[in-house]
Amino acid sequence: MSVLRTKPIKDVIAQGEADGEGGGPGLKRRLGARDLTGFGIGIVIGTGIFTLTGIEARDSAGPGVVISFAIAGVVALLAALCYAELASSVPTAGSAYTYAYATMGEIVAWIIGWDLLLEFALGAAVVARGWSGYLAELLGLPTAWFGEEGSIVNVGAIAVVLLLGVVAIVGIRESARVTNLLVLVKVAICVFIVVAGLFFVKAANLTPFIPPAEPAGAGDDGIKQPVTQALFGLEPSVFGFVGVLSAAAVVFFAYTGFEAVANLGEETRRPKRDLTLGLLGTLLVSTVLYIGVSLVVVGMVPYTEIDRGAPIASAFNAVGAEWAGILVSIAAVAGLTSVILVDLVAMGRIGFAISRDGLIPPSVAKVHPRFGTPYRISAVMTVVVALLAGFLPLSALADLVSIGALCAFVLVSVAVPILRRKRPDLERPFRVPFSPVLPIVSALACLYLMLNLSVETWIRFLVWMALGGIVYFGYGYRRNRLARKEGPPVNA
Repeated sequence: MSVLRTKPIKDVIAQGEADGEGGGPGLKRRLGARDLTGFGIGIVIGTGIFTLTGIEARDSAGPGVVISFAIAGVVALLAALCYAELASSVPTAGSAYTYAYATMGEIVAWIIGWDLLLEFALGAAVVARGWSGYLAELLGLPTAWFGEEGSIVNVGAIAVVLLLGVVAIVGIRESARVTNLLVLVKVAICVFIVVAGLFFVKAANLTPFIPPAEPAGAGDDGIKQPVTQALFGLEPSVFGFVGVLSAAAVVFFAYTGFEAVANLGEETRRPKRDLTLGLLGTLLVSTVLYIGVSLVVVGMVPYTEIDRGAPIASAFNAVGAEWAGILVSIAAVAGLTSVILVDLVAMGRIGFAISRDGLIPPSVAKVHPRFGTPYRISAVMTVVVALLAGFLPLSALADLVSIGALCAFVLVSVAVPILRRKRPDLERPFRVPFSPVLPIVSALACLYLMLNLSVETWIRFLVWMALGGIVYFGYGYRRNRLARKEGPPVNA
């Protein structure tokens, strides 16, 4: 048996259709383009815009963090184009995992599925802790139960994960309604931040736009330095264009998660059209808002004085507009809530696809006959995220979310020309322009950003991948459906 065996495209498509049309209780097709865009914006606009702006402006890029967001947005958009072609051609749960299974082989599919579970689980846990902190600041709650420092268990983070896990299990339509409402709130306040903040922007704060490069601190060498500096023996430095690129690799975290839209292919009424609209609409809206907000923040106060924890609220406080800071905190709570919810929904769909293929026990892929959601895997992932969010300070692991997403984007970009060569007859409602050039550029750009992450992040990522290899060869390699040559799976 080969680890590079692939899953036929016709089986992938038939699998989803059979589940929903007589092959057993399946995922319900209830979503349109507006719902998908809401889910996408709901997960993308969150932690990045409310925290990473200040951290990277102050520590790595200065006002040039605006360029960092633009670079990360362009790379994400390139990857989204590749996702759009695959998602509209093969609308199924599992997104990148399923695309890899149909093009590059089982072991690559397992790596990307394992990778995506890491991305969404850590992303949801980190955001849950951030949500708890913002809520404590807004309502004056005790930091011993809701804070990041000095607490043994973060009750707020656990509570919000469990509550939103119930919403994710009850139904995809209900999740969409909650997400769309939260998205309206935070998009409106993001627009407010840009419009109101422009009145306080000072040209002096934007000069120099890219501060001159300077040596990094003693703590930024060794495994803390970017891989590019370690490989080429460069002296660790911050600011300058190197700092802008390093910041772009980190703020890419802000764009991760849009691939959650592709996971909803089996729950979309018109997937061949709406998946493309949802993916590209998400990235375009989010990139414009990110660039606008980051420009306003670094223009309102000197980058050396930006608060790392709450950069936007503190910027308004610094110019005497404390009332605006309260609105920003409200937007942060709403924004982070939607991120957690969409993360939980996405994890359920990825786990559903992996389980349905037998790479993990098929019984966990059972779909609820009433709610039409993969409730078992969703419940398991909710509990895991709640424990991570409650007991582990995950801020140091946030970069793992970026490297996980970038790894997935590299593989998706490569899958586009491979699938075109293997299946030129496949209907493609959306086609990536200038293929294979643009997909190759997308893959190389994602890989370059990965190399701008720290050596420490790469070590942690490789350890997680090694654990995934143990699970695959210990269970999935011999027990999955292709290995047993079974027909289309039925939910068990």
